[in-house]
Amino acid sequence: MFTYLFPLLNWLHIVVAAIAYFALGALWYSKILFANPWIKGHGINVMDPNGKKGMAGIMIGSFVLMFLTTVGVAILQQLIPAYKLDAAHVVKYSLLLSCLFSFTTISVGYLYNKKPLSVHLIDGLYHVVGINIAALILAEWK
Repeated sequence: MFTYLFPLLNWLHIVVAAIAYFALGALWYSKILFANPWIKGHGINVMDPNGKKGMAGIMIGSFVLMFLTTVGVAILQQLIPAYKLDAAHVVKYSLLLSCLFSFTTISVGYLYNKKPLSVHLIDGLYHVVGINIAALILAEWK
């Protein structure tokens, strides 16, 4: 597998990039941006007292998954030479890969769950933007 790349990875940079990806969610899913259409699109009852149960576990799980995604981005940056050229190439490759993998994977699940297009876009683009932020941090932080 690609474990031979692990010693080449800068784990501090990966943690910081994962934190940035995760922190984007605080803004993305806030009332300033997409909270209301996201709540409506998922049919969430904000008045439900059980709605916040298990939230700590969800947040921890989300961060772990975003950390793993960021490790994947760091590995790809080691494998794809164009990632090392400049910020424009980082954005180009990260947009391509995040759209082809993250956005499409989320949307396949949402098609079966019959979620509205607005939710596909809100959740899918969150990961596209988050992965691009992580990729830029990893590539540009020397």
